Amino acid sequence: LHHSGEGNTSKEYKCEDCGKVFTSRRHLNRHRRIHTGEKPYKCQDCGKSFTLSGYLLSHQRTHTKEKPYLCTTCGKRFSWRSYLNAHRLIHTGERPYPCSHCEMTFRQSNDLRKHQRAVHRGEECGEFGGGGNSSREKIYECEDCRKIFTCGSNLRRHRRIHTGEKPFKCRDCGKSFRESGRLLRHWRTHTKEKPFLCTTCGKRFSWRSYLIKHQRTHTGERPYACSHCGKNFRRRYHLRRHHSTEKEYKCEDCGKVFTCGSNLSRHRWIHTGEKPYKCLDCGKSFTLSWYLLCHQRTHTKEKPYLCTTCGKRFSFSSNLVVHQRIHTGERPYVCSHCAMTFRQRDHLRRHQQALHNGESSDGA
Repeated sequence: LHHSGEGNTSKEYKCEDCGKVFTSRRHLNRHRRIHTGEKPYKCQDCGKSFTLSGYLLSHQRTHTKEKPYLCTTCGKRFSWRSYLNAHRLIHTGERPYPCSHCEMTFRQSNDLRKHQRAVHRGEECGEFGGGGNSSREKIYECEDCRKIFTCGSNLRRHRRIHTGEKPFKCRDCGKSFRESGRLLRHWRTHTKEKPFLCTTCGKRFSWRSYLIKHQRTHTGERPYACSHCGKNFRRRYHLRRHHSTEKEYKCEDCGKVFTCGSNLSRHRWIHTGEKPYKCLDCGKSFTLSWYLLCHQRTHTKEKPYLCTTCGKRFSFSSNLVVHQRIHTGERPYVCSHCAMTFRQRDHLRRHQQALHNGESSDGA
C-alpha cells in the first residue's frame, strides 16, 4: 500500500492476521511471531525461548546477575531499567499514581490497584446517566450542604463530615479517621516509617509536606510574602506570626530588636559570652545548639550533604553550595575594579588584596 502526499510517500505493511499496519517489513515480521508462536531467540543456559532478542538479553541477566542500571543517588544497582525507574521514586518522593477515592498516592500502579481492592472494594467514580451520553453526567448532591459531586463514592466520603463517622480505626492506638489515607499516614507515627528522602542532605521525613518545607532550607525559597512590608518567609506559620503582635524584645546592650523573647535570649549570649552547648569529645563550647551539631561532624566525619552531579559528599551545606558552582559555572562574586568573577567571597578578597591594594569591591 502507498500513500501519496505533498512530496512524500510512505509504504505500509499490513498484518494479514489482525490488520495491524507497520511502516517497516522488519517490524511486521517481528509482529507476526505473536500469531505464529515463533520464538527464535533461545537461552543457552535454560533453554527458554523469546520472540525478541531484547527479551532474551534481559532474561540472561537472571543467570549472569548483571546489574547495569545504577542509581546515582544511593549506588544501588538493578538488572532492568524499569526497576531503576521505580526505585528512583523513593529518592524523589514522587508518587505518580493517585487514588481517586482517598487522595493517597503510590509509587507504582500495582500498589494503587492493590490499595483500591483492599480499601475501596473496587469502587469506581465517574458514573454517568444512561445512553452513554457524557453530557448527561449524573450528579450527586449532599442533602446537608447542597454540595455537588459527580461520583457517588466522593459524596459518601464527604457526608462523613456531617455524620461524624470515622470508619478507619488505628489498631495500635484506637484513633479513628474519616479517610483511609489519613489512617495510613497516621500509622507512620507508630512505624516510624520515613519514605520521603531529601536527595540533597539525605534526611528523611514521614510526610511529603515536611520534605517540601525542609527542601526550602537548601533552595532558599521563601514563598510566603508579607503584604505589609514585603518580607518573605519559608513557612506560612512564620508569616502569620510576623505581624501577629507588635511586642518587641530589645537588647539592652546593642539596641537590636527581636519579635520573640527566645531569640533575644539567644542573641544576648553574644554579649555575655555564654556558651551553653558543650562538645563532649573535645570540650569546645558554642552559643547555639546548631553550631555544636555542625562542629560534631569534625569528630564523626559525617557528610550528609550530597552533590547529586558527581557524588561528592560534604559535612556542611555551605561547602556543598560552593562546590556545586563548579558544575553550574556560577561565579557570583564580581570585582568592581577589573570585572573578574569568583566562586567564593574569600577568593575575591584575596584577589583585591593582591592586585588592587586591598580595596574592596564597594571602594571602601
